[in-house]
Amino acid sequence: MSEILSNTHATPELAELSIPSPRWQAAVGVGVLFVAGVMAAGAVSIPGDAGYGGVGPNFMPWLCAAVLGLCGLLLIWEAMSGGFRNAGDPGGSKHAQLIPFAWVSAGLLLNAVLITHVGFIVGCTLCYALAVQGLRRAGGQTGLLAPKSLAIDVFTGLAISAPVFWVFTQFLAINLPGLTNTGWL
Repeated sequence: MSEILSNTHATPELAELSIPSPRWQAAVGVGVLFVAGVMAAGAVSIPGDAGYGGVGPNFMPWLCAAVLGLCGLLLIWEAMSGGFRNAGDPGGSKHAQLIPFAWVSAGLLLNAVLITHVGFIVGCTLCYALAVQGLRRAGGQTGLLAPKSLAIDVFTGLAISAPVFWVFTQFLAINLPGLTNTGWL
C-alpha cells in the first residue's frame, strides 16, 4: 500500500505534463464562453430576414454561438465539480516543432496569397500538399520528398479540392476563384 501511495507524488518530469488545476480548467471554459459571446455579438449585426426554407443568414452564427456557450458552461461545470476526470496524459513534445509548423504555415499562407492568381483548386491542392508534408515531419516519417510521396499528396489534394470547387460553383452557385471563367477549373 505504501508503494502505491508513494507513486502518487509526481516527479518533476511528470509534473510538467500533468493536467492543469481546476482553476485553469475553469479558465478554459470562461475563454470558450467569451468566444461564444463574441460570436453572438457578431450574429446580432447579421440581418435575420428569412431566406430559403425560413432560415435566415444569421441562423448558423446564432446556432454556433449557442452550442459554443453550452460547451463553455459544461467545461466550467466539469472543472468546478472536481476537474477533468479521466483525462489522459496530454502527450506530445515538450518543445514546439518549428519545421513542421513552417510547412503547414507555408501551405496556408501560399494558398491565401495565390488563390486569386492560380484558382481555388490549385491553391488548395498546394495548401494540402505542404500541410501534409509538415504533419508527416511532425510524425517523424522519412522519405517525404520522394516523387511517389509528393505525387500521392498532390493527387489527394486534387481529389479533395476539385469536387469541393465544383459543388460550390456548379450546384450552389457560389463564385470561387478559378483558372477559367467556365466554373469547371
